[in-house]
Amino acid sequence: MAGYEERRAAFLAEGVSVIAGTVDTLEQTAEVSHDLGFPVAYGMKRADGDAMGAWWDERRDHIQPSEFVITRSGKVMMSTYSNSPIGRMDPEEALTLIRYLNAQRAKAKQG
Repeated sequence: MAGYEERRAAFLAEGVSVIAGTVDTLEQTAEVSHDLGFPVAYGMKRADGDAMGAWWDERRDHIQPSEFVITRSGKVMMSTYSNSPIGRMDPEEALTLIRYLNAQRAKAKQG
């Protein structure tokens, strides 16, 4: 989450809000999120994961890392699902792609 915090102003400049969620308790979440400038939901349950399309690990009965870039209309543009630290969405790569998509959108409007 630190990488997203480091780039939070750049994401905001592109019209992107960063939001995170965890199954951890309020106390556990407060420990890791106290330096973050974006909201972090805590105590997420299976129903929360199911509602957003996250990957629930049946064997260990908890939500696995699931990351989404969602449009204002709610369409999922990009997603990653992982059962380990490998394969998570890199903040700089996500920002680069969002900048590219915004530039393409601006070009199309100029037409």
